[in-house]
Amino acid sequence: MRPSDREVDQLREISIETDVTKHAEGSCLIKCGDTHVLCTASLEERVPPFMRNTGLGWVTAEYGMLPRATTTRNRREAAAGKQSGRTQEIQRLIGRSLRAGVDRVALGERQITIDCDVIQADGGTRCASITGGWIALRLAVNKLLKSGTISSDPLTDHVAAVSCGIYGGQPVLDLDYAEDSEAGTDANFVMTGAGGMIEIQGSAEGATFSRAEFDRLMDLAEKGVAELVIAQKAATA
Repeated sequence: MRPSDREVDQLREISIETDVTKHAEGSCLIKCGDTHVLCTASLEERVPPFMRNTGLGWVTAEYGMLPRATTTRNRREAAAGKQSGRTQEIQRLIGRSLRAGVDRVALGERQITIDCDVIQADGGTRCASITGGWIALRLAVNKLLKSGTISSDPLTDHVAAVSCGIYGGQPVLDLDYAEDSEAGTDANFVMTGAGGMIEIQGSAEGATFSRAEFDRLMDLAEKGVAELVIAQKAATA
């Protein structure tokens, strides 16, 4: 039995509210159960120095967690003077995941930065950030298309992510913190709407897992991502 009483293949309740901030070109508040992430997209008519004069656009991301997003207060990383290794790893994951669904030629030589700020954490914050980050990106691109700034849609497919793991000896979908903290195996799957694989992060947390168990996790991830894409489509319709 899962702590949340969900079925093994059941996502947490998903809620997506768009256009939640006034100034960003695209924004959404995504809630995956008790994990809540504010995602905003900011457009700049320039690219990083290493991309100049290439004709290619760039999508990047930054990630952060508010001090009381968790059960105890975390010190702001700005106060510490540097980002943690975990934060850097997650924001790089978000950026490269979203770029996998972008035609950078069609985007043109401009940059879109996706900011993902975790308001409340209950497991799966990086996956919620990717799923919500794509929505913010979609909304920003819609504005470029509507204004005529670009002539063709640079987003080639949806991008979404979900966690899966082995909890109590059973492969389960969409781990919350209670499961994640005790899971024998924990994995994050980033996929396109068409089912293409972008990235898999998986590790055993004390016991190895079999090929058959991994295949089951893969099946769960495909089901979960398909449902997340349906939610993305509804939010951006």
